Amino acid sequence: MQPIRFIAALLVLVVTLAAPARAVTLLRDPDIEHGLKMLAEPVLRAAGLSPERVDILVLDAPSLNAFVVDANSIFLHSGLILRMDNPAMLQSVIAHEAAHISNGHLMRRPINLRNARNAAALGTILAGIAGAAAGSGEFAAGAAAGIQGAAMRSFFSHTRAEENAADTSGMRYLHSAGVNLSGAVQVMDLFRGQESLSLTRQDAYARTHPLSRDRFRRVRALAEAQSGEARPDREAEYWFARTKGKLSAFQRSPKWTLTRAGESGFEDVRLMRQAVAYHRLSDLGRALPAIDAAVARRPDDPYLHELRGQILMESRRIKPAVAAYARAANLAPRDALILGAYGRALLADGQVQQAARRLEEARARDGRDIRVLRDLAQAEAQMGNRGMASVLTAERYAMAGRLKDARIHAERASGLLPRGSPGWQRAQDILATADAAEKRRK
Repeated sequence: MQPIRFIAALLVLVVTLAAPARAVTLLRDPDIEHGLKMLAEPVLRAAGLSPERVDILVLDAPSLNAFVVDANSIFLHSGLILRMDNPAMLQSVIAHEAAHISNGHLMRRPINLRNARNAAALGTILAGIAGAAAGSGEFAAGAAAGIQGAAMRSFFSHTRAEENAADTSGMRYLHSAGVNLSGAVQVMDLFRGQESLSLTRQDAYARTHPLSRDRFRRVRALAEAQSGEARPDREAEYWFARTKGKLSAFQRSPKWTLTRAGESGFEDVRLMRQAVAYHRLSDLGRALPAIDAAVARRPDDPYLHELRGQILMESRRIKPAVAAYARAANLAPRDALILGAYGRALLADGQVQQAARRLEEARARDGRDIRVLRDLAQAEAQMGNRGMASVLTAERYAMAGRLKDARIHAERASGLLPRGSPGWQRAQDILATADAAEKRRK
């Protein structure tokens, strides 16, 4: 499936439902997404899902929530990740959401979507799906979208029957994957008492995943029924420490991070967190030695080289940044986020044609990174390809839900590109989306 046509289809389905109410940002960081994939892999396999096809993505939101939109993506709020105390807790959340996919609970979503249109403004759910609003936050990823509270709850909510089924299936997946089931009990305990709170005070998870004391007792009973404790998983502990450590290093204050950098017990994680903290303090003299020391401990780790590139790039050390990103891309040639960052550095260094090739590779592998569309449009414009630059700009605006701006650039592209060409067809997709949006609003 071509990613841009997939996004266009999502736009037709979703973007027209309402005006944005509150911005939500999709955090894109290759290290964090890789760490989550490592934690999710045994659970997804136990659920009969392919780890290569299911992405674990992070929304920049302080609330405790997780949800699925389709069979290929599980979304976790950053606040939920930061509240987890151990890998088993996070894996239990992933197992529960995987169960919603495996059990077919998404089949009724089109009905919910129609109901949400009548109930309240759903807003641009594309925010959490595709990404937009370039340069937002430290992770600079982003999909700006408004998600209206009541309508979002209607769309994402599950019935108690679905929750009970997902609890049972999720616990089975955890047991099969060798994950300690006490993590699921700890997560349920975290949400106990939510039912007694007013709707506005409940955590997002409680509003979209019906909770009950019976559910807590059922999960605890399932955990107690399993004989013996799961053996400690040092690899899961490492990826949990690294994922949560990097996320917190970017979201907490540098002082907070430096005080707690070594709490995980993993030396390279400590150095990585220190590097992020010093970088955010604009202290390259300390950030660079810290990341270099981490790289020395894991010289073939592409994600540490990628972070080194980010630190250098954002410190305007362009040529060393290109070298760092090149090393990362050589080590992880299929990682779209790394390829996009490499292309961005090449573009900043004036290597426009090479940048365009890398950026196009990144776009083909992952159409959700708004920064790649922005940078690729710039590269095409510098090479004199004004029509393709307009198509890419139109797609970027469409992903941001700015369909009026998208239409302007799509119409411009239609006049510049040969009729029937792939770029012209992409422009027509955007125009069709804008037309559908306008009709739905009337």
